Amino acid sequence: MRRGYLAASAFAVIVTMIATPLSGTATAANDPGAAKVNSRWLATKLKPDGTFDNPSGGSLPDHGLMLDALFAMYAAGEGARAEPIVKFLDDQGHATDYFTWDGLAPGAGYDKIIVGGAVAKTLVAAQVSGRNPRAFDGYDLVAETHAAIMRTGPDKGRVSDYSKDPALADAVSNNANMFGQALGVIGLAVAGENDRIAIDRLLTQQCSEGYFRVLFSSIPTKETGDHVTPDGRKVSTCDEGKPLGLSPTDGDATGLALSAMLAAKKAGAAGLDAPIAKTVSWLKANQTPGGGWGGGVGTEAPNTNSTGLIVQALVDAGGADAAVDKGVRYLKSAQANAAADSGNKLAGELGAIAYDPASYEAARSSGISGLDTWIRASAQASLGLSQIGFYSLAKGEVLPPTTGVPETPAPVTRPHKPAPEPKKSITPKASTGARVSTVAANPAPVTATPAVRLAAYLTNRLVGGDHVEVTEDGKTYVDYDATADVVLALRALDQQPDAVARASQFLLKPEAVQAYAHGAPYEQGEASYAEPLAKLVLVAEFAKSDAVGPLRADLVKLRGADGEFTDTGSFADADRTVERHAWVVLATAADPGPAVELLLSRQCADGTFPKHLDTAECGSGDLAATAAAVTALVARPHTDAAPPTRRPDGWTERRVSAFVSAVGALGVRPTGEGLVTGEGGEVDIALSATVAAARQTAGLDASGTAHSLGKLVQQDGGFAKGAGGETDFPTSSAAAQGVAGRSWLAAADSPLSPAIRLPLTAGTDTPALAAAQSDDRPGWLIWGLAGLAALLLSAAIALVFVLRRFTKKKGVTP
Repeated sequence: MRRGYLAASAFAVIVTMIATPLSGTATAANDPGAAKVNSRWLATKLKPDGTFDNPSGGSLPDHGLMLDALFAMYAAGEGARAEPIVKFLDDQGHATDYFTWDGLAPGAGYDKIIVGGAVAKTLVAAQVSGRNPRAFDGYDLVAETHAAIMRTGPDKGRVSDYSKDPALADAVSNNANMFGQALGVIGLAVAGENDRIAIDRLLTQQCSEGYFRVLFSSIPTKETGDHVTPDGRKVSTCDEGKPLGLSPTDGDATGLALSAMLAAKKAGAAGLDAPIAKTVSWLKANQTPGGGWGGGVGTEAPNTNSTGLIVQALVDAGGADAAVDKGVRYLKSAQANAAADSGNKLAGELGAIAYDPASYEAARSSGISGLDTWIRASAQASLGLSQIGFYSLAKGEVLPPTTGVPETPAPVTRPHKPAPEPKKSITPKASTGARVSTVAANPAPVTATPAVRLAAYLTNRLVGGDHVEVTEDGKTYVDYDATADVVLALRALDQQPDAVARASQFLLKPEAVQAYAHGAPYEQGEASYAEPLAKLVLVAEFAKSDAVGPLRADLVKLRGADGEFTDTGSFADADRTVERHAWVVLATAADPGPAVELLLSRQCADGTFPKHLDTAECGSGDLAATAAAVTALVARPHTDAAPPTRRPDGWTERRVSAFVSAVGALGVRPTGEGLVTGEGGEVDIALSATVAAARQTAGLDASGTAHSLGKLVQQDGGFAKGAGGETDFPTSSAAAQGVAGRSWLAAADSPLSPAIRLPLTAGTDTPALAAAQSDDRPGWLIWGLAGLAALLLSAAIALVFVLRRFTKKKGVTP
């Protein structure tokens, strides 16, 4: 609704922010046709290079409005029309003009000044457009968003504008607001990396009535602590700001905050039910009789911008069908349409949405005036018609237009067959060499993202919708190990949650646990298998199942004094591999005992790890084993805190050195495309994915692998083991982490998280800070730049206030 609130710093020329909530669950009807024709109208207003001119002037386009249009187009199933925007921002390298100051003063070091809300919005745009958010215009936007969340001080938890260079810190005023805060929460939720302190800070901006304010306002205080500024002020809560007039109601901020809370909840955050319910109640109570909602100060009257945003959030929250229906009717009453406008001044503008119904009526006879306002209104209002929000869009769960493939393919109805007595080549734990049972496939469309297509392929291989079966010599077996691998693969892809839940429930049934981890009914005596138990522990932890405790207790019983886990029973696994040991280390990360030291003692001279744990000395090892070891070494019990860039508490120098050298060894074999080739020069898809996932856990970029593997997806959504071959199920399952560009360890609801992030720094918290402290530029240049920044800051602030006064009257988007 308003320009200027997120224009958070000296060189940010009024950032425009909107938000789109999650996919709807309410029964109120959307209108995809109206949303599509609106997107087509928006596309006609783009310049050939994918930009919109900034109405405030200057050399830079209106990046924020471009992203608003991108969101609207993807929500309407018209994402292809947004491709020029994506190319301009990512391929042509202009995203940094938006979320840093570099675009307005190129080469002056202002790329180190970060606009927090703009980073968050760009992160969500990268996710929505299917680009890799960890390598968008050369930036890891997930990491940059985490970095923009202050960890200490008065702005703790706030998505903030800040300088990576201490010499320029005084030039930055933190004007980041609730739009950026909410988008940061949404983007990190989509990435599976909820940041709890950002969520908690967002909640402080909700007033007791249920609404959210838009600005973080400071008040005088007699409190002490690092949350208080040197001049005795602190950032107030919404209720604390009310007596001073600092907490006016704001429909836009409230709708977007609701979307953020819902996204965080979907990604596993707890404690949000009550604030969500209060927000929904407030929005329902404050809908105008005509069906619309207003924004904040200066835009209190009902308008399509605010209404589109709020309708979308209410649909996702559910329980507000009547309000949603009225809101949709309000939006459509302001849209140019063929039935009513074919013969008037709007005949060439079909699909456009006016700021309010009165503006639409006026334009029917006089035509559109103030095109910029119509574009802003259309981009945000359209979201209330499509009712598809960031969380679903960013995960690729929304299918392209004219495609009727369901989000979760219907499971094939097939009764579970009891497994016959296994031959020596088949154990009750797994049947890795057998053929996967063929079931009717319902692949995702080839226009869907690689992650969506692969997830659909894997889900279609779940017999009865919850397990994998294998057939050999005419006999059918349940492959519990492959089922567990599919669960973790879908977790990494962050797709098909229903299938994940069903397969997890299947694996955790007592009879499945007994068969997979204890060899029933074939073992004649007591038996336990370490790797199956470890995988079941992780599946149970992901699912937040009560089975975790007993499973882990059975696993720990297998650990010897030297840290090695030994199977018991006739079908015990005698193949003492490093990969098997890595699984048990991951499942006992809270208390690994000597298992980590045992792993460290097996590292080869070149930093790799051998394939087998009983290899006492080696010059060079195995890449897959090394990737498994890296993942095991870096894991810690889950925490919302970002991994540090220096040695974590409890880590020995030996562990740090071993970890760094192992990660370095993983970077030797991949090609420039992030792929690993075998001896014959053929791409090894499974190994490429494994290496990429391990590198990502260390904080390194895996986007090259994700991009390259995405090009190798077969027609049915799976992967072939070799060039030109048929789709291979084990290879496809193993490819998931590579396609996702991350390990399952970084997925939503993961019980583990990385304990350290490379590169390491000496005595500093971030690599950027270390670089800044080692800056050898002369002092006169630093102070000169700071002075210039301060001068430009004053001019920009003045411009912001002038534009606020102007644009509040025009009702433009936030």
